Amino acid sequence: MFEEMIGEVVVLDMQSPFVFIGTLSKINTHDVVLNDVDVHDLRDSSTSREVYVHEIRLHGLAANRKRVVVRNHQIVSASRLNDVLS
Repeated sequence: MFEEMIGEVVVLDMQSPFVFIGTLSKINTHDVVLNDVDVHDLRDSSTSREVYVHEIRLHGLAANRKRVVVRNHQIVSASRLNDVLS
């Protein structure tokens, strides 16, 4: 499933209060690599996960990291940003 999203902007919901939104560039057994990533700690704002992702979908991605490696076992769900309903 992940393989078909390579090259697309994806939303990774994590077990922790983090959301990663960026371009999926690589997948292997243990982790995924995102480029041009917005890493957001939900503890830093009063916005819910759903509202935050919806705002990114409407207004565009503002990357705060060039590249991020995320461990697979920490990912709860993954979707294309374009699949987020507005």
